[in-house]
Amino acid sequence: MKISSSIFPFISIFIFLSISSVTPSDSDDFDDFLRCLPKQSDSSIPIANAILTPNNSSFQYIYQLRASNLRPLLSATSRPVAIITALHPSHAQAAVICAKRHDFQLRIRSGGHDFEGLSYTSDVSFVILDLFNLNSIDIDMSTETAWVQAGATTGELYYRIAEKSNVHGFPSGVCTTLGIGGHFSGGGYGFLMRKYGLSIDNVIDAQLIDANGRIINRKSMGKDVFWAIRGGGTTSFGIILSWRIKLVRVPPRVTVFTVQRTLEQGATELAYRWQQVAPKLPKDLFIRLQPEPINNGGNNKTVRVSFIGHFLGQADGLLRLMNVSFPELDLTRNDCLEMSWVESTLYWAGFSNGTSIDVLLNRVAVDKVFAKDKSDYYKAVIPKQGLETLWQVLMDIENIFVQMNPYGGRMEEISDSETAFAHRAGNLFKVLYGIQWSESEGGVNATARYVELSRRLYNAMAPYASSNPREAFINYRDLDIGSNESDETDFEDAKEYGAKYFRNNFIRLAGVKAKIDPENFFKNEQSIPPLPSH
Repeated sequence: MKISSSIFPFISIFIFLSISSVTPSDSDDFDDFLRCLPKQSDSSIPIANAILTPNNSSFQYIYQLRASNLRPLLSATSRPVAIITALHPSHAQAAVICAKRHDFQLRIRSGGHDFEGLSYTSDVSFVILDLFNLNSIDIDMSTETAWVQAGATTGELYYRIAEKSNVHGFPSGVCTTLGIGGHFSGGGYGFLMRKYGLSIDNVIDAQLIDANGRIINRKSMGKDVFWAIRGGGTTSFGIILSWRIKLVRVPPRVTVFTVQRTLEQGATELAYRWQQVAPKLPKDLFIRLQPEPINNGGNNKTVRVSFIGHFLGQADGLLRLMNVSFPELDLTRNDCLEMSWVESTLYWAGFSNGTSIDVLLNRVAVDKVFAKDKSDYYKAVIPKQGLETLWQVLMDIENIFVQMNPYGGRMEEISDSETAFAHRAGNLFKVLYGIQWSESEGGVNATARYVELSRRLYNAMAPYASSNPREAFINYRDLDIGSNESDETDFEDAKEYGAKYFRNNFIRLAGVKAKIDPENFFKNEQSIPPLPSH
């Protein structure tokens, strides 16, 4: 495995900070914690092989390797006292029991893509439970189901399905290094969402470790907990070990396309029209709108809008559909690429056409950057004036991109209370605003400036986005919308971000929390607190 060379200058700094995170007052508790672990795990697979402390030569490498966003990684005020790289489910159980017994906070990481780094940072003494090694995928084609462990990536899942069948797939994320544990727990969406909904809409069972270290499944956890972990952010309730999923049917050949237009080529009119068309298209067609600023030198700035499509069928059928539903885009046969479904996952992930699907087995993101991301839901069409506001802010900021993902189809059919994921009917599209910068552009020292720029774009779009509350997507964590301290979960503060992430489902989620984790062991800056008793 390789990590970005831009990280290496910070290694010596990391080691100093990591060692200093275990203070003398902590040392006795820490030693007791380490002695506790082997007593609570399966002796046939020694947990000693899974424990990394700051004195271990691999500690810093593993800490950095599975942290995708350098902003929280390099801004964090404390580092873990240990990383438990679980090799067996009992190692995860032991981490829960011993962390709880010896008063260490536990942060759970599967892929490390948490936008705010809450899976690998904290301001109090904490242990990372890293599930990356628990990555088995067991596919049963006779039932068209699979058990997928939390540490597996979306890319690995797509690859393993393709090994078995060219007419099956699964609705999940575009990025191929996402850890399945966290990705599914917040919903899990991708280019099949209009046809098959979210990942969680196709989850039929799960294995969860509760705050007492017990492994429970759908039957033993009960319907309320099973409801909560599908879209409620599992780490408020326990630790996902594995999900059982129902595979979905896809045709042997699908069609993808990318059409790009600049402002000078009528992009504003097309983007305005896309909002009206994309959520109403047949379920087999998904078209993402992605505007980005481009600079042709000097003050010659413009915005290029990409229309990125995925059609569950062949090009001829797509062209007939587009000629009726969205002729303004002027899609041609030359724009279309036919391929297998698994090859289309590479297309969406940004790999060049013809790349071997073996890249899906690369489990770690290599090109790491500093990033700040925010999200929005839109229930009404953005007027052309609003689009022009968006274009202007993009051109002013430059280091920013926007992704607009259409709703409609299957997302309209599922009740907002069927799972904890509440953003269903009534939404036209969901938006990701992402601002990224490198070490050469200021690195951690430029964080305040770039975060402020992201807020500027977010504020500019406020008149057009959802309101009361302004909704947000939990898989795009954003501490700006409300948070708690690392070791506190004030209910009033939680209601603020809870309403944005979960709408009317928040109170029910807090009630589930009170049942399964009444002592609030599983917590982070945006976790769900137990519902107060009255």
